[in-house]
Amino acid sequence: QVQVVEPGGGPALIGESRRLSCRAFGNTFPIGTMGWFRQRSGETRQLVADIGSDGLMNYVLYAKGRFSISRDASANAVYLEMNNLTPEDTAVYYCTADCRGGRYWGPGTQVTVSL
Repeated sequence: QVQVVEPGGGPALIGESRRLSCRAFGNTFPIGTMGWFRQRSGETRQLVADIGSDGLMNYVLYAKGRFSISRDASANAVYLEMNNLTPEDTAVYYCTADCRGGRYWGPGTQVTVSL
């Protein structure tokens, strides 16, 4: 069984930065791509960024230059550094880990950006 957890999140002020963390536990070997999705109120869940086992990174347009994804393969961990946050970044952020032929999702962590 694979479990994905992403502690953190919480409130932030406009212009601040937040670093989201995620780890995959259990029978995860080998882990392929790990990523971050987000779901804003009233919208569908959408990819923010992902990173392959080879380190190749993929960002959606609004995340380029403002968000940074990284991973620690030894810890089965992936991180999302978010800078210069705006209210439009308010969402539930979900971590994913691709392994054992499937995609495993974390429960999500709320990030709320306000004045």
